[in-house]
Amino acid sequence: MFQRKKFSVILVVMVLIGSTLLAACSSDKKGEPSASVSSPSNSATPGESASPSPSADKPKEKVTLDFWAHWGSTTRRPIIEKIVSDFNASQDRIFVKYSFQPFGEGWTKELAAIAAGNPPDVIIQDIFTVGQRAEKKQAVNLSEFLSKDPSVKDRFFEQLWDTVLYNNEPYALPFNTDTRFLYYNKKAFAEVGLDPNSPPTTWAELETFAKKLDKKNGKRYDRIGYHANNAGGWDLWVQNSDGKLLIDREGPHYNSDAKVEALKWVKGWDDRLGKKEMDAFKATFGSKQNDPFVIGKLAMTVQTGTFFAQIKDFMNPDDIGFAPVPEMKPGSGNWTFGGGFTLEIPYGAKHPEESWEFMKYMTDIAAQKYWGQYLFDNIANKEAANDPDLSANPVYKFATENMKWTLISPVPNNAPDYKNIANPFIEKALLGQEDPKSALDKAQAGVENLMKTTK
Repeated sequence: MFQRKKFSVILVVMVLIGSTLLAACSSDKKGEPSASVSSPSNSATPGESASPSPSADKPKEKVTLDFWAHWGSTTRRPIIEKIVSDFNASQDRIFVKYSFQPFGEGWTKELAAIAAGNPPDVIIQDIFTVGQRAEKKQAVNLSEFLSKDPSVKDRFFEQLWDTVLYNNEPYALPFNTDTRFLYYNKKAFAEVGLDPNSPPTTWAELETFAKKLDKKNGKRYDRIGYHANNAGGWDLWVQNSDGKLLIDREGPHYNSDAKVEALKWVKGWDDRLGKKEMDAFKATFGSKQNDPFVIGKLAMTVQTGTFFAQIKDFMNPDDIGFAPVPEMKPGSGNWTFGGGFTLEIPYGAKHPEESWEFMKYMTDIAAQKYWGQYLFDNIANKEAANDPDLSANPVYKFATENMKWTLISPVPNNAPDYKNIANPFIEKALLGQEDPKSALDKAQAGVENLMKTTK
């Protein structure tokens, strides 16, 4: 009897020791480190204990991303740095370091960094040239990320999303944009008997209003009502004429009948006011508080929504009206154009998954709203752009509504230098050295030839 009891005790002890050893082996297996920093932590499978092992409790190393952008001014840098700081505080897996790069220089530097295999993780890039970087394998294809977050593409204005596609696949996310529209001085309108609440709606009205607003002192102008090339640009008006950009994926569109008439019309402003006088007039002005519109020397101008920041700082906003760019003739459309910037992951970036998470944050409602609220910049996220807080500002609300008239198109990959081909002909026409139709025909032919011969 005693022997049986002794044997039973020994058996129990052996079973307990064996169970302990098995449990230890199981814990060691589950505690192996993950092969990827970004892979999910180990979790219990059905039938296993949910209790984590000591090594599973160990926090993962935080990933640091280097984010390059050209925003270094006292106005914009604090805004972008605050958005980055908010992202860093929103989670504990990723830390983003903001690196200011001078405009243009950062893009050249990026190419060298890609070639060296050490690019930044995220960069702000030009919205018109996404396809060129995609073709040259300088930007990461985002299709894989978008397949997991398909609703991201629905955030953006349609024409902005179109700019980030190459072979119908995305290589960037739109961040911000702009749109151009008419600003006018209500006090100047009232001074010459024009209704301050009725801006010009057509080119003919714009001319009529401008002539009334001109103020001349002998041979010198103290104020001009408007000037098509100096306060808008010939490219604005020739594209406004028929709602077609000078160039898009289909090719160049320089010499339509409407564009020929538009270039003649633009030249007509110099013919009436005097090119030498207007060049001298323009040379005396600068930006911000020295802008001719701000100091009352120009009664109407075409600018982006961000121009309102200067108005707010140096003028009484109540004295300023705004309206769509006048249309060539009733029904032709208040067409204008815009540009902007995108967020991209440079090819060869070390942490693309984390970069994607940061890009999603940058284009989501909170970050986009903050950017727009303080900079009067058109933002890419449609819902954020229509936020009630932003819409409370009438200029911002108008700029968002004006997106429906805003043409934005990527530059074709086989015509990156199209302006160098076409613009000299346009300049000759504006100087009176070439007939506008002939100049536009030559511009059209030159860009078509460029696209045929460039691979």
